[in-house]
Amino acid sequence: MSDRLDEIRKRIDAVDAEIQQLISERAALAQEVAQIKQAEQTGEEVLFYRPEREAQVLRKVLERNQGPLPGEEMARLFREIMSACLALEQPLSVAFLGPEGTFTQAAALKHFGHSVHTRPMAAIDEVFREVEAGSAHFGVVPVENSTEGVINHTLDMFMRSSLAICGEVELRIHHHLIGRDRHNIKKIYSHQQSLAQCREWLDAHLPEVERVSVSSNAEAVRRAAVEEGAAAIAGETAADIYSLPVLEAKIEDNPDNTTRFLVIGTQEVPPSGDDKTSLLVSTPNRPGALYRLLSPFERNGISMSRIESRPSRLANWEYVFFIDINGHLRDESVARALETLKTDSPMFKVLGSYPKAVL
Repeated sequence: MSDRLDEIRKRIDAVDAEIQQLISERAALAQEVAQIKQAEQTGEEVLFYRPEREAQVLRKVLERNQGPLPGEEMARLFREIMSACLALEQPLSVAFLGPEGTFTQAAALKHFGHSVHTRPMAAIDEVFREVEAGSAHFGVVPVENSTEGVINHTLDMFMRSSLAICGEVELRIHHHLIGRDRHNIKKIYSHQQSLAQCREWLDAHLPEVERVSVSSNAEAVRRAAVEEGAAAIAGETAADIYSLPVLEAKIEDNPDNTTRFLVIGTQEVPPSGDDKTSLLVSTPNRPGALYRLLSPFERNGISMSRIESRPSRLANWEYVFFIDINGHLRDESVARALETLKTDSPMFKVLGSYPKAVL
């Protein structure tokens, strides 16, 4: 048995050496790419980060994967390799809705990898301003949750911001009970939504423990780290930041709870082969207006994945619509539909075409 183990370990060491050599080779190629871009784009802003290219690479990773690692894990490993290589070309700064340890930060790291510099902002509008001012290359903001619905503040910001949507991230939200002592919990801190999403588990396992709502799950873990008898409900990122153990994992009542985040920036994203386009449009308040607004999509065979209405703030009972469709702005069918919309809508704005979330 020991001889067999020694043989396998030697093979593992050889594979590790080969993997390391190939990663170094990939990093050197990334540096060559950076040099070529700088030489060819003299006088222009050099775009080192290409969302469509990264999406294409990850899709190929998933197509090639034959196990035993699941596709999500394999994609995560390659995302980190790409993140480290990109940092050799240009370290990215990414603003997110803070503080440190929020699910929005987890979404930013899932999308960009851990070799980026994340910058916590106190509010969604501050994330937009940070990117608009050029202090961050990109921003990440939540836009909707599968159980709680749309985040209206994010949608409202697009009505007055010039930023574009450059990508999306879908993050499965897992809530963990975090603290120092499972048997000495007198108070549990968390955001009010997290407390609501874990109510059944708390009622069954800790019915007598006081539940205290705070501004964020990260703040909850910060308090649990310094208060005797306190615990928190939060994600794994917050537990890592404050070096607290997870006492009970995945205590959320709905295991499919997912939040969608948007990546915002200033660059236009070329087609990746599997894209979404987000729009902001309005229509006159008259019978059949919404039907006429949506009919160009049906005529051009375009699938719509989301529509949300928000007050226009221009007049009482006037609304604008946020619409997500499948396809890219440069697709012929999408271009035809948008040309009709642009002609018929008092307000029309393309918020961005971008790759669909990869896992």
